[in-house]
Amino acid sequence: MTLNVTLVNPPYPEGAHHHPPFTPLGLGYLAAVLEKNNYKVDVIDCQALKISHAELKAELSKRKPDIVGMTSTTLTYKSALRAAKIAKQLHPKCLTILGGVHATFWDDKALQESPDLDVIVRKEGENTMLELVERLEAGKDFYDVLGITCKKGEEIVRNPDRPYIEDLDSLPFPAHHLWPIENLKKYGDVIFPVMTSRGCTFWCEFCSAVRMFGRRYRMRSPKNVVDEIEYLHKTFGSDMFTFYDDSFTVNQPRTAELCEEIIRRKLKIKWDCETRVDMVTKELLILMKKAGCYAVWYGVESGSQKVIDNMEKGFSLEQVMRAFNWTKEVGLMVVAGTILGTPGETKETAWETIKFVEKLNPDDVGFYIATPYPGTPMYELVKKNNWLKVTDFDRYDTATPIFELPTLSMQELREIREKAFHRFYIRPTYILRMFSKGGVYGFSATKTALAHLLRAIKAKF
Repeated sequence: MTLNVTLVNPPYPEGAHHHPPFTPLGLGYLAAVLEKNNYKVDVIDCQALKISHAELKAELSKRKPDIVGMTSTTLTYKSALRAAKIAKQLHPKCLTILGGVHATFWDDKALQESPDLDVIVRKEGENTMLELVERLEAGKDFYDVLGITCKKGEEIVRNPDRPYIEDLDSLPFPAHHLWPIENLKKYGDVIFPVMTSRGCTFWCEFCSAVRMFGRRYRMRSPKNVVDEIEYLHKTFGSDMFTFYDDSFTVNQPRTAELCEEIIRRKLKIKWDCETRVDMVTKELLILMKKAGCYAVWYGVESGSQKVIDNMEKGFSLEQVMRAFNWTKEVGLMVVAGTILGTPGETKETAWETIKFVEKLNPDDVGFYIATPYPGTPMYELVKKNNWLKVTDFDRYDTATPIFELPTLSMQELREIREKAFHRFYIRPTYILRMFSKGGVYGFSATKTALAHLLRAIKAKF
């Protein structure tokens, strides 16, 4: 008998700051691998459907899953535990599995905190999930499966990590066909996420990517990546894509080859990416634009060289300026991502960041609050120094201060961030510039600017 697998992307916590949903690639790859091996899979994406836990219960009641697999970020961790509880209430014999970055580094705690969770899948989950399903189908136990932490009676068993997947081209494309694409269209043009690599060669204090996917940069071939884009373009009629890699241009020759493949196939698409300021050249940016790139997100992080060095980013403010100048000269939209409130931050360095961003004059900006996610060096440091004040993961949304620095209070940080957004967006020249640009980022930035203008007006009355 073939097992039925239901995969769940749990709802965001109420009131949390979040972005419009994309297909969660982790679940997309799991579903694709299981389908490839002839297992029945369906998906309930609460974020795309905009449904609550009560509505999730109604959806799960229509199904008879043998396995309910959930993903979660830190922000949706508690939501995932509620989903597991609902699954067990409706289907007591089903196996509940939780994966994702947060679960990977909170595995034993998650199993202790939730009597409704059976298994945690750590790190890359495709081969681990497949082996679990195969074991269950064969009627065998799974307590020794690599890459899991699980309950065995009253004991919690933590098996060794599973080796990383070396040949990423061997993975099937994410199973986007299982997602409610029509619901995603309600947010505007459907933007399909594409992951072209795993792993990272850097060790940033606030990021868990290295611990999650390894320090070696594993890459899909340009042909395989463009095959996926062409498939999505033809199947769903979409011409909008976002590359989900943490640093899309780490291997610049390979990025150039990927762009040339898009050009060779004459694909009329638009895409954006995120990368480091020290990992681009003007020549590469020109080629990227020719291949359909319209915007680049850079991790500026801070306008204080001291803070950048504390983060162990390994680049200079001069390199930031150069990358931004090149990107503008080429005619690409440019977005600055910054983090306020990292260890070592002061009011003075925070304002250095705000003024530096204004000097960069990007098309859009993110002023994110430093958030100590489990699995990051920052989390270990904050815990060690007893700075952590907020332990409710529902508030880990990068918009809420989580810890108190001896050099900067949480209230000061909150006020500085609000002022930073107001100063950036409420500029008549900026609003006119972005409105005239139009497109995804132009209209989005204009809408954001007007929202901040309204907030500023309300604050005065």
